[in-house]
Amino acid sequence: MKFFKKSEEDEEEGPDAKLEELRQLISAADMPPEVRLIADKEIESLARTGTATAEYTIGITYIDYLISMPWSKKTEDNLDLVSAEKILNENHYGLHKIKERILEHLAVKVLVTGRKPRILVIDDEEIARKNLTHVLSKEDYTVIAASNGEEALKCLESEFDVVITDLKMPGMDGMDVLEKIKAKCPDTRVIMVTGYATVQSAVEAMHKGAFNYVSKPFKLDEVRLTVKQAVEKKPQAKNVKSSVLCFTGPPGTGKTSLGMAIAKALGRKFVRLSLGGIKDEAEIRGHRRTYAGAKPGRIIEEIRRAGSANPVIMLDELDKIGRDFKGDPSSALLEVLDTEQNRSFADHYLDVPFDLSNVMFILTANLIDNIQAPLRDRMEVINFSGYSLEEKAVIASRFLVPRQIQDKGLYEQPPVFTDNAIYKIIREYTREAGIRNLERRIAAICRKIAKEFVQDKDKSGPLVITPDLVEHYLGSRKYRSEVIEGKDRIGVTTGLVWTETGGDIIFVEAARMKGKNELIITGSLGDVMRESAQAALSYVRSNASSLGIPEDFFKDQDIHIHVPSGAIQKDGPSAGITIAMSLVSLLKNSPARRDVAMTGEITLTGRVLPVGGVKEKVLAAKRAGVETIILPEKNRAEVEELTDDIRKDIIIRLIDNADEAVALVLKE
Repeated sequence: MKFFKKSEEDEEEGPDAKLEELRQLISAADMPPEVRLIADKEIESLARTGTATAEYTIGITYIDYLISMPWSKKTEDNLDLVSAEKILNENHYGLHKIKERILEHLAVKVLVTGRKPRILVIDDEEIARKNLTHVLSKEDYTVIAASNGEEALKCLESEFDVVITDLKMPGMDGMDVLEKIKAKCPDTRVIMVTGYATVQSAVEAMHKGAFNYVSKPFKLDEVRLTVKQAVEKKPQAKNVKSSVLCFTGPPGTGKTSLGMAIAKALGRKFVRLSLGGIKDEAEIRGHRRTYAGAKPGRIIEEIRRAGSANPVIMLDELDKIGRDFKGDPSSALLEVLDTEQNRSFADHYLDVPFDLSNVMFILTANLIDNIQAPLRDRMEVINFSGYSLEEKAVIASRFLVPRQIQDKGLYEQPPVFTDNAIYKIIREYTREAGIRNLERRIAAICRKIAKEFVQDKDKSGPLVITPDLVEHYLGSRKYRSEVIEGKDRIGVTTGLVWTETGGDIIFVEAARMKGKNELIITGSLGDVMRESAQAALSYVRSNASSLGIPEDFFKDQDIHIHVPSGAIQKDGPSAGITIAMSLVSLLKNSPARRDVAMTGEITLTGRVLPVGGVKEKVLAAKRAGVETIILPEKNRAEVEELTDDIRKDIIIRLIDNADEAVALVLKE
């Protein structure tokens, strides 16, 4: 922003010189006409205001802000798909769907910007049609010819930028054609051509919406110039409507870094705004100029700093946005992210419309359920699931290890991490959906190696990191497989859950004792999960006979259902089948297989309903050493989308009814 510093020379020049300089800057700012009008009015108002008043200073600052906005400054998009794909693959492995979506956006941009203007020529004289078609085709236009009005209307099923029509034609004349075109395609420019030119016909044509009126015999240069003007003035969608993408998934899966890669691939400026904890609506819409210390919202301010009207803006942590008496920032984002409304976004401070339709918005969130439904409706949600063991190993070898070697100054004698060492770090020292902790562990090893090199300068040759050295540097293993190393127990089943940090496993325990027919539920469970436990017990009681359980099992008995890790809040319906199987195992006095994990909502009749987060739950099961996974039959589509490396070394069983799970879970 340009600020005026008072000097002796300024005092001599007086306010008129300052205002004249502002007028020149306004002329050079290439503002839209409506904004230019407001800026000019503000200048005129300042000319009548005393320089010592607060209003004068506020007005100068406001005009300076208008001048500094990038009204028409845009970066050229990189439309080379091969180059864009290479950039996206440079720092990110996998994520094929997301990368494909960005390349699709670029492909549409290539087709739209490369489209030739389409011209329709209507004339009952064949020579006139051929001459116009020949001349305009040489101007790199796509030209279609029609011999009468009826034929022309059939051609108008597809879009044309300009229509050149003769006035006098048999059947439907040029005026009728003009009316039909304006009714059907109001943005199409129509040029009337006639050898019977009169003032009355010209006035009538212009009144009905004709762009221009040309008399025969006409000069070809005149026609070329008229068509060129019509094409340039027609409102065209040369700018592809920018996308609003929402990346959701666990931490450490590459959401933010991929947003930066997208901006690099497109050749655009990149802006990142963290929304976590924002409670004031003015952070989005800005303050009105009447307030002391007023300033624009962060969207407009960051666009001004970027100096471009089409940056990539990443709004991070959307699901952690707050609200209080100062307003609801989520609701303020509705206009920002609505591609039909943000062409004229009105910031309170700017107080003039600014076109946000060229901005590409990328939002990130851990849980999509925490975002308001109207806001979700305005974005295309792309889910970032966790990485498989094999994907993590590739990412570590290609990206994480080389980066940490450079960051820790080990490039002269870089250590070599063996595949077994990387797998050991992943399995025994991390338990996450993403790769953030994996990079921390690799960084810790590199730091210790750097210390050894500094202390022992005579050390030579690259160090090979083996599994034994991993344990030497990182200490004893941090995580053990509770599934593999545990025993099959009566009333204890393995469930799969989906949290904001990715998929995870839980154990559901059931016990019974003498009591007063009470169901006790513990483990910091939410209301939905408590209702699932009630439904599971009712299912078992109503089907006791077919399950081989005494029908009076609840008489003079209490049943206690517990989910360990009581300090962690748990909720959701997907544990229904797990709770039901723990009750069946308890009441049949039959151990439940610990290496069989399950997920699914259960109904009173035993139907197993579909759940979300299938991929995340399958990955969690693999990390825990589960051999068999039980999923609802209605999740078959999600299962079929899983890649071969995810489905490898694991059995997935799909069930419709809880009865089918009994044989898979219980040990006879």
